Amino acid sequence: MESSKPEHPVIAEDTGVGRLQVRIQAQGASFCVDEPVSAGGLASGPSPFDLLSASLGACTVMTIKFYAQRKAIQVTRVQVIVCHHRHPESGRDVFQRSIFIDGAIDEAQMRQLFAAADRCPVSKTLSAGADIATTRNTTPTLTGRRVEDDAHVRAMEAACEGMPDA
Repeated sequence: MESSKPEHPVIAEDTGVGRLQVRIQAQGASFCVDEPVSAGGLASGPSPFDLLSASLGACTVMTIKFYAQRKAIQVTRVQVIVCHHRHPESGRDVFQRSIFIDGAIDEAQMRQLFAAADRCPVSKTLSAGADIATTRNTTPTLTGRRVEDDAHVRAMEAACEGMPDA
């Protein structure tokens, strides 16, 4: 597997507050990730699985809107609800995604929009799994600047390429 240093790192670092609170820096934004009080956290932010669910939901909305705009499908609103649980027998993670799309859309267009949702980059990554390469860093990384990164937009474009018109 080829390894390279990411051009747009997301930095996670303990805050020193509470047992589980983590500060995230991503593209210039900063926020806390934590666990609920019942799990020993301070409930000061979403949990890691909340963020994973949010990534799937956000990517789904973006890809549907991107595809609709590209195909001139009149979408006025997209809402995605994602719930995560671990299957009790298989132990596999399950993301249940419910999609609401509003607009002047016929059934053929709705099928196309749902096909686009299944092709969103995060959906494809979660479905296929991913490789994780871990290295040791001997000095902390300091960053606060926003790095312009269009990798996700390029992945959505690729996901929508070659899809038949509604």
